[in-house]
Amino acid sequence: MKPDPREEARRWLRQAEKDLDDARFVLSGRRYNLACFLAQQAAEKAVKGLLYALGAEDVWGHSVAELCRDAASLAPDFEPLVSQGAVLDKYYIPTRYPDSLPGGIPAEAFEEEDAERALRLAEHIIAAVKLRV
Repeated sequence: MKPDPREEARRWLRQAEKDLDDARFVLSGRRYNLACFLAQQAAEKAVKGLLYALGAEDVWGHSVAELCRDAASLAPDFEPLVSQGAVLDKYYIPTRYPDSLPGGIPAEAFEEEDAERALRLAEHIIAAVKLRV
């Protein structure tokens, strides 16, 4: 039996909010790369939840921008969020893997301003999703 789309959406949104809370927690501990990654994850999960709520059956991918684009095809008011998602996508791999950077390690490459920006963007996307779910 397939899950109810609204309930599935709320389940994804609950996890998104937990990831965002975790991002705030690690930001307070000055783990900026991890805060950026968790903010990206929070936005990704929120938009996936929205897609389920809008009736999508196969929700794939990790790009927040692409997921927002998919959502915009069903809810045009999501189009402006594509560019915000693109910023968050920059935090998907480089925040975790040393070979994605020209030198150093992710733990040394990200700053407080990066993490604060990532959290603001994720908060904005999650707020937009909550209006529809």
